[in-house]
Amino acid sequence: MNAPVKISLGMIAIVVDDYDFAIKHYIEDLDFTLIEDTQLSPDKRWVVVSPGHDGARILLAKASNAEQTAAIGNSTGGRVGFFLYTNSFTSTYEKYLARGVEFTEKPRSETFGQVVVFKDKYGNKWDLIENQTLGQSH
Repeated sequence: MNAPVKISLGMIAIVVDDYDFAIKHYIEDLDFTLIEDTQLSPDKRWVVVSPGHDGARILLAKASNAEQTAAIGNSTGGRVGFFLYTNSFTSTYEKYLARGVEFTEKPRSETFGQVVVFKDKYGNKWDLIENQTLGQSH
């Protein structure tokens, strides 16, 4: 009998204009962890950040042509494209607010908990979502 196939989303890419600026933003403003920063060529690095130990990681990919540069901050056509879960919504929201993270609305209550939309330094829209089960064992 064959074992069931398991598939998971391991990483997504966000196009940025500068590696060091992007690292600083995701690490200092959003509390992500720098997983890897490897020089691949004089102009290209493999830079991976993560908001936690579970879930997908983010490859910070520096734009290398005009088409990629035009996509910075708009990879999802202006829609929320990234979803960040927290088990402590109020403290995460207040910390981000104090660090100058741009919110596009006030927090609102939904059936699943609180949520608010923010933009990263590139203009990508994120949902910050309350998830009380985050980090609990199943």
